[in-house]
Amino acid sequence: MANLVIDIGNTLTKVAVFEQDELLQAEHYTTVGTGTLFNLTDQYKVTRAIISSVKKEIEDWRSGLEERMDVKYFNAGMTAGVRNQYKTPQTLGLDRLAAVIGARDLYPGKGSLVIDAGTAITYDWIDAAGNYFGGSISPGLNMRYKALNYYTGALPLINADEKFDSTYGIDTETAILSGVQNGIKYEMMGFIEGYHQNEPELNIILTGGDSIFFDTLLKNSIFAPYIKNEPYLVLKGLNAAIRNNND
Repeated sequence: MANLVIDIGNTLTKVAVFEQDELLQAEHYTTVGTGTLFNLTDQYKVTRAIISSVKKEIEDWRSGLEERMDVKYFNAGMTAGVRNQYKTPQTLGLDRLAAVIGARDLYPGKGSLVIDAGTAITYDWIDAAGNYFGGSISPGLNMRYKALNYYTGALPLINADEKFDSTYGIDTETAILSGVQNGIKYEMMGFIEGYHQNEPELNIILTGGDSIFFDTLLKNSIFAPYIKNEPYLVLKGLNAAIRNNND
């Protein structure tokens, strides 16, 4: 029984097909059409789907999908065994919830700190017993570069550089690189250290569009053995939610 998982973000729509917990195919699109989805559902004989969306608009392909199969819409009540202790669960971003569900599904019985590095950087902790209490939200990599340029009169807009590895800058451009990239690195290491003191065997899971970039930055840190890169963590969490909901 194959599942179709659709995660609609602000800029990209991510689509994946799972057989139980095995990821068969994953794609991302700036826009996705009915034909694309129907080709996937026919190819893998999909019988059910789950949709998570940050948008209020209703895509024109939804009704056609609902006619073909059982479609669930991910919401705060679909926790897949995670005990959500967040004080305002209805305001919790669905991507954050799906990510901790994914962490719980991949590493049952172990605590995990999920670092989702996208437009914003989020830090979310789920303990070994499956309790989720909350986390932190910080500006993302490109947001910081754009903010320095937008809110100042003289600082240029520059791009991230994965080859930059100095602790300081020798001119304005490298000083910005150092401030942004080292700043995020030290921020991440600070969060990891804080949680690691409570759970010495804590998993650190990197996900999101910039996860590989920060995986490289952190590879020489003392936490490197605990770091796992899971680029499809949110999709895996959504798949766990539909498996749990149907079962």
